[in-house]
Amino acid sequence: MIRDEWRKELRKSMTAKERMAIKRVVMPMEDPIERLKGNTEVNKGLSVFEAVKEAQRCLDCANPPCIQGCPVGVDIPTFIKYIEAGDFLKSAQVIKQSNLFPAICGRVCPQEVQCEKNCIYFDKLNKEPVAIGYLERFVADYERESGTTYIPEIGKISQVKVAVVGSGPAGIAAAGDLARYGYQVSVYEALHELGGVLRYGIPEFRLPNHIIEFEIDNLKKIGVKFYTNIIIGKTLSHDDLKESGYKAFFIGSGAGLPKFMNIPGENHVGIMSANEYLTRINLMGAAKQDYDTPVFYGRNVAVIGGGNTAMDSVRTAKRLGAERAMIIYRRSFNEMPARKEEIKHAMEEGVEFLNLNEPVEYLADENGRVNRIKLRRMELGEPDASGRCRPVPLKDSEYSLQADMVIVSIGVSPNPLISMHMPELKVTPSGTIEVCGELMKANVEGFYAGGDIVRGGATVIAAMGDGRKAAFAIHRYLSGI
Repeated sequence: MIRDEWRKELRKSMTAKERMAIKRVVMPMEDPIERLKGNTEVNKGLSVFEAVKEAQRCLDCANPPCIQGCPVGVDIPTFIKYIEAGDFLKSAQVIKQSNLFPAICGRVCPQEVQCEKNCIYFDKLNKEPVAIGYLERFVADYERESGTTYIPEIGKISQVKVAVVGSGPAGIAAAGDLARYGYQVSVYEALHELGGVLRYGIPEFRLPNHIIEFEIDNLKKIGVKFYTNIIIGKTLSHDDLKESGYKAFFIGSGAGLPKFMNIPGENHVGIMSANEYLTRINLMGAAKQDYDTPVFYGRNVAVIGGGNTAMDSVRTAKRLGAERAMIIYRRSFNEMPARKEEIKHAMEEGVEFLNLNEPVEYLADENGRVNRIKLRRMELGEPDASGRCRPVPLKDSEYSLQADMVIVSIGVSPNPLISMHMPELKVTPSGTIEVCGELMKANVEGFYAGGDIVRGGATVIAAMGDGRKAAFAIHRYLSGI
């Protein structure tokens, strides 16, 4: 890492003791009562003063462990030092060398279990880590609002064409890097809007649509072409793309197939997956009053699961007027996979948490609409393969709970369309595409994959990391280096 003179002087401007005495910044938030009235973004972002003050906490470690926790390898100390120096646009340039989507990642990445978990404050000093995610968002928002957007340099323009399937996190990350290498990149999206899970799976109160559009527009500026309403495997085949001159393919089609518990009554009216619920509202506008096929709002809404998608669903239900919005999760808060910030926001908004409970049956009225859930209480036993304590049913603990809408959010499976269309493609028993280690290479020549179609469900930044690795491997494959 380059230690420029300005940086050395900046480090000397405060002692380590003075830096460590600064308290971590608190993210300003919209009032809980006000934010339930619509899709206003909950986190309001840092001011210049708050960002610079937080940046001063960074100790600029000689061997920064925070970088090791970043799936895309952002040079975190350098971008933070530019914030401290007041050069916010230069800070944005540093981030964009590794991550073209800082406004997205600054909002939805779980920094607390990645870069911030590795921060020396947290790892060695038992203090709150530097707010890396907040600072990344600040830089991205500052750059966007300044009207001066850094567009990365593009390599020597090649006539070689590469196709990317899916415009979610993995797809756009691969497309961005491939375009920077100089390839002619086309992204094929099955839906009518771009962004994949960023668009249909994450509500605007966490990730506003205009942020996604801005980041994707920047990809268009470096030559990436996007095509919507095209389902690879249906509208077009891979053979069609090959005939059009594409020499390599990246599959980032995600994991859109929802899982259910297969318990009695699961087919009653009013029970749906979180994928369907969020897609209908976020992407299709089903919450609008004049929508042709509106989503049922529900007065007593139960969401089954404890991940970020469950939090997104239950908080959306609350915004749509649910009198009682509940999370039903079979483990305790300690095992809950959702981000602590999302759990906190849900609590502030009046969401109830029925932890250590598990549905065993759904009951319905005479019209077949769900009206009650039969639950049983659980206790925690020995750790399972995931390392979390296994939930064990308590004897004779069943009871029922009123609910007129149930949203099931217990995970997803890979989109099976690609593997059905290409039987020669090797997949795992769970349906994910098999890839070769860091190369992200599938068994079919010229095919690479990443994101949820490989992982079966992961974070946005992990998917982007896959996309970047695959782009580099594709570049090596096509250039012969």
